[in-house]
Amino acid sequence: MIRVLLADDQALIRAGFRVLLEAAGDVAVVGEAVNGAQAVDLARAERADVILMDIRMPEVDGLEATRRIAADDDLAGVKVVILTTFESDEYVYQALRAGASGFLVKDTEPEDLIRAVRVVARGEALLSPSVTRRLITSLATAPQRAPSALNPSLSRLTEREREVLSLVAEGLSNEEIAGRLYLSPLTTKTHVSRIMTKLEARDRAQLVVIAYETGLVVPGSAASPG
Repeated sequence: MIRVLLADDQALIRAGFRVLLEAAGDVAVVGEAVNGAQAVDLARAERADVILMDIRMPEVDGLEATRRIAADDDLAGVKVVILTTFESDEYVYQALRAGASGFLVKDTEPEDLIRAVRVVARGEALLSPSVTRRLITSLATAPQRAPSALNPSLSRLTEREREVLSLVAEGLSNEEIAGRLYLSPLTTKTHVSRIMTKLEARDRAQLVVIAYETGLVVPGSAASPG
């Protein structure tokens, strides 16, 4: 059973999500929070697997709550999916950089919401190509950020792992990466797992951010054929 926590200051929205999720049969809503601080406390108390986190909440917003969860070793297994009515490029970037495993708008179809919870609970990132494209666009058009200090762990990646990471940064699935590089899906999954371990990334979402922030992939170059 997937344990889900709802964090949104609108009671009607929480009630609607609760009904949809619990009808799935393999999801249990274990708590509801009205702000980010309460979400962090409930995450510790209820040991939720997935938190559906609104961005705009009073006192402590969803982005700050996500940062606190990502920084807490005791909550390493908790995955955050950001829910918002504001489909903004900057929100996508901030949410993923804060440590979120995915990003959905609130008018997502019910079956897509349930699928998202299952995907994130399995430890995968909810990063569709469309969301990844928005992230790339945000990075490409934003004022030039000072380059991050190159993650020293990047030097431990093999050439093949760098290729795989570049394709993860495009938003490709393991199956798509396997097809592109003529690998088996299992081999691809192993490469991704090793990359996450070497870069100390929580999930694929963080790999995308690392790939761009370290300059391994340059916005506008990831989609080159190959």
